[in-house]
Amino acid sequence: MHQAREDAIITAVNRLLAEKGFDAMTVDEVATAAGIAKASVYKHFPGKEDLAAAAMVRVMRRAQAFLAGLPPGDAPLEQLKAVARWTMRLQLAGEMPSLPSENSRLRAALMADRAYMDGLMDVSERLGGWIEEAQRQGAINPKLPAIAVLYTLYARACDPVLGFLKLGGLYDDDAIVELVVSTCFEGLTHR
Repeated sequence: MHQAREDAIITAVNRLLAEKGFDAMTVDEVATAAGIAKASVYKHFPGKEDLAAAAMVRVMRRAQAFLAGLPPGDAPLEQLKAVARWTMRLQLAGEMPSLPSENSRLRAALMADRAYMDGLMDVSERLGGWIEEAQRQGAINPKLPAIAVLYTLYARACDPVLGFLKLGGLYDDDAIVELVVSTCFEGLTHR
């Protein structure tokens, strides 16, 4: 029962973070969305930052599982594109939490969360390895610092362009993902 309630809370937090973002989300909304009393939320998580950290741990675990399921023989660039597509599809489905980069309390909570940090390091190392290999192969500009490429890929998970294109109604989710993958990996210049 305890684990089922905690899962419901984290699912609600994940959805609310995707819809509203961290600053606009309230613990009252989390309780309502999870179908429990606000006091019960606090029995599981001491504060709003802890709720967001739990949602991000879940996202990191999903990312690790996704990476582990990718075909090992694919070229590094194709692996990176697959990850970008996956994160964008999550965002379009309302399953990718949107977190502010400047909230120091939230940042501190995430940095203090061992499961989150372990997941982040694992995902970053895997992606970093593919980035460096793609650069050696000439598939990604070797003059770009690998860390800049990594952060660019992470930014696709919260890219507002996806939502703008979806609101426009001209493209379905698959077309939106491919448009953004194209601009991310091929740039804006005509080739």
